[in-house]
Amino acid sequence: METAATPLQCYIGKLRIFRKIFPPLFSLCAVQVLWLRLAALRHSSFRHWFGTLACALLAAAFSGCQTAGYYRQAVAGQCQILVHRQSIPKLLADPKTPAPLRAKFEAILQIRRFAAWQLHLPAGQSYLQYTDLHRPFVVWNVTIAPALSLEPKTWWFPIVGRAGYRGYFHEQPARNYADAFARKGWDVHVDGIETYSTLGWFKDPILNTFITEPDSSLAETIFHELAHQRLFVPGDTDFNEAFATAVATEGLRRWFLAASIPLAYEHYRANLDKEHQFIDLIMAARRQLQALYDNPNLSDTAKLSRKQDIIAQLRARHADLKASWGGQSPFDAWFAEPINNAKLNTISAYYDLVPAFQALLRANGGDLEKFYQAVARLGQLPLPERHRQLASHLAANENDQPAFIAPFPSP
Repeated sequence: METAATPLQCYIGKLRIFRKIFPPLFSLCAVQVLWLRLAALRHSSFRHWFGTLACALLAAAFSGCQTAGYYRQAVAGQCQILVHRQSIPKLLADPKTPAPLRAKFEAILQIRRFAAWQLHLPAGQSYLQYTDLHRPFVVWNVTIAPALSLEPKTWWFPIVGRAGYRGYFHEQPARNYADAFARKGWDVHVDGIETYSTLGWFKDPILNTFITEPDSSLAETIFHELAHQRLFVPGDTDFNEAFATAVATEGLRRWFLAASIPLAYEHYRANLDKEHQFIDLIMAARRQLQALYDNPNLSDTAKLSRKQDIIAQLRARHADLKASWGGQSPFDAWFAEPINNAKLNTISAYYDLVPAFQALLRANGGDLEKFYQAVARLGQLPLPERHRQLASHLAANENDQPAFIAPFPSP
């Protein structure tokens, strides 16, 4: 007598066929399809058991090469987040939920509503759940660049295309991967990341890695990640991160004004001004390094020596800036670690194009919906033309107020 296959066996069987067609995409699609099945299960204890088993089988499906190992850890890491999600409304209704955590949940629900109603961001079902990972970071990102170039190494991934970083759900594998390149003479940087977005493929939860941040930081994080869900251009990290940063910055400004807390907003603006000065330092150092690397009259040995001089000057300029701030700097931790091309690229990716996006927002009269549509049109262009047209908006608005301070009326 033939034994009937369980639903799980049927799903795994179908997914293994698909895996042969396009192996890298298997990791994402496998989780997606299995989670649809998991979501249909109502009994919480069985749902947890089913999710754990499904993730284990998916992880075991990868074996052999380094690429397979990388996707195996990606599947296992994402499954850990999904399996341990808890409903925020249920946690709010639970009298055992600690008061500080309850206050954060209430703030998050308000921030989500503001993002949807005032910023036109797709809150959907994101950030209605909570996951405690029992670690300080959700992922560790590896960035790599040649020792004498600011051109980052990129990797191709399913769905998102090329990206200038490679994420790991555990720190040691990330450092092992980076160390292998460092031994070959590359510049490497490993950075712990508190939050990330699945671009709407899953219902992203709030994580313990960032829930204890001030409400303003929570708002900025949620606005940034939801901006990725609103618009994401595969293969253009700088464009995507700068767009999300510009949206989060403007969203947070409007959030402060709507909350009628002017003193908090002035404090935020003061910190934002410090951030702007820090970014100016980084960009100036990058321009010096780029000119150095492009110099055909210097040997590689001379360039490496001069590179260290430029980095030392960067540290000295930060020390001067810190003194002008009264001896306190929010960037001490950044300067406490080694600085190289890979680390400098992490700042460039998030901020290099931000002023151009802010100029585009000003050109659309502060109307976010028109702004999103304009950005979407840019996203359809080839990358070089996309960046050229975006930069043209900055040139056309070069006499406007400084970046990060956009004087629009609150909605």
